[in-house]
Amino acid sequence: MRTRPTQPFAGDRTQAIPGRGLEFYELRGYAQGDEPRFIDWRAYARTGRLYTRLYQAEAPARFTFFLDGSPSMELWGKQAYAQRISRVLADSARSEGAFVWGSGRYRGQVRPVVQGPSVLLNFPRPRGVTVLVTDGLDELDWSRLLQKLRQVVLVQVMAPEELAPRFTEALLHDVEVGNRMEVGEAEIRGYQDALEKHLLRLRVTARRLGSYALLRVGEPMVPALLRQGVLEER
Repeated sequence: MRTRPTQPFAGDRTQAIPGRGLEFYELRGYAQGDEPRFIDWRAYARTGRLYTRLYQAEAPARFTFFLDGSPSMELWGKQAYAQRISRVLADSARSEGAFVWGSGRYRGQVRPVVQGPSVLLNFPRPRGVTVLVTDGLDELDWSRLLQKLRQVVLVQVMAPEELAPRFTEALLHDVEVGNRMEVGEAEIRGYQDALEKHLLRLRVTARRLGSYALLRVGEPMVPALLRQGVLEER
């Protein structure tokens, strides 16, 4: 799983201390006992002094998985699809450290949390990277939640019917709060405008803190997660 933020901000497996990694850290004057293979011979050719190349140490990542189980996830097959995504991601992170929020170490299953993502605001921030699989439709301060998590992989699961409603008039029932309302073309345009702004805020904030992907129910998940930077090939 990718942990380096999609945008150029801090947050990666590497630590800013010398160690055995792949990322260059700094040049240090040669000291007795340094391995000859780390000597920078180009620096020696320029200066006549021996220098040792140091690299950033790599530390295992820790991932805590949170699967949204709020009522809106039951619509259009989102819950079953989101569970499959959670298993794929948790399996990919298992060798480093995969945990399930409220349940301990990942053992092959990620159970949905029926209270929804808002419950995360009432508990201490999980250690490491939080992998949040949700439709992102709960009424809460998403910016506040993501900022609290600090390191986050946000996977938003939505149905095609939610992204582009196919009706022109309808009586809608809000399963989260129970409200009902009649809608027509004007309301649908207003909804699509508001949804576009909401998705943009989630995408920008999550990518600044880690990574983000939007998946439509039914689409092949691994190619979509690779294309949007949640998974990376090594």
